[in-house]
Amino acid sequence: MNFLLSRLDLANAAADAIIGSVPTAVNLRRRAPMPNPLDLHGKTALVTGASSGLGRHFARTLAGAGARVALAARRLDRLEALAAEIAAAGGHAFAVQLDVRDGASVDAALERVAAECGPPDILINNSGVAVTRPALELDEAEWGAVLDTNLSGAWRVARAAARRMAAAGRGGSIVNIASILGVRVAAQVSAYVASKAGLIGLTHALALELARHSIRVNAIAPGYIETEMNRDFFATPAGEALIKRVPQRRIGRPQDLDGALLLLASDASAFMTGAVIAVDGGHLVSSL
Repeated sequence: MNFLLSRLDLANAAADAIIGSVPTAVNLRRRAPMPNPLDLHGKTALVTGASSGLGRHFARTLAGAGARVALAARRLDRLEALAAEIAAAGGHAFAVQLDVRDGASVDAALERVAAECGPPDILINNSGVAVTRPALELDEAEWGAVLDTNLSGAWRVARAAARRMAAAGRGGSIVNIASILGVRVAAQVSAYVASKAGLIGLTHALALELARHSIRVNAIAPGYIETEMNRDFFATPAGEALIKRVPQRRIGRPQDLDGALLLLASDASAFMTGAVIAVDGGHLVSSL
């Protein structure tokens, strides 16, 4: 037994001597820290609908990860206030007026981004509206407003951004903000359901066509996420009843989307395109 132990001690000593002789750059005991795959330093991100709600949160998150963020929406005053807030926190952001329903406005906004810091590397297609009304009472103007913003607007911005990404030859990432209502339905939001189902289809179609340009197109499908626009509703009995249908028995928070957002925006998802990531507390897999 003593002989075996001495042989083992000698083997361990020899291994230590070998490891200790390896240069520091490859020394297993002194390995350099791995780079963060979610780091966005050097990237430019355009976020539509950035003046409020999830768009505002997405802009802060991307800036916190190091991206230069172009804040796009119709309300320029709110965007400038957000840009100042991000700058005060050590980030870089600037305001760009953009109406996703107007092709000329979209092109002008993308030119403004290019003039400020080059074509975008990342697009977060977040602008969206909803009308809650029974389908039989919904008028054509309301239907058109929802589809023009949520689906046609996303297409306009994605097309403009992708053209510039392709011309720059650096590739890029487009992240469409869809919804679990693009996969399953709820009553009294027929236009919204149709627009988000269409956005998921558009995500797949663009992913197929733009892959040759190294442009990835993916989508996040949030479940019920609390924002300033719906906070009061979820405090009502009807809202509380809806939350009980979520398997995790809670409403989502904007920060619950950060993991999916940073994954799809960054090079960590370099081999992902055409994916739709549900972030919904298990709502989509709950029983009917």
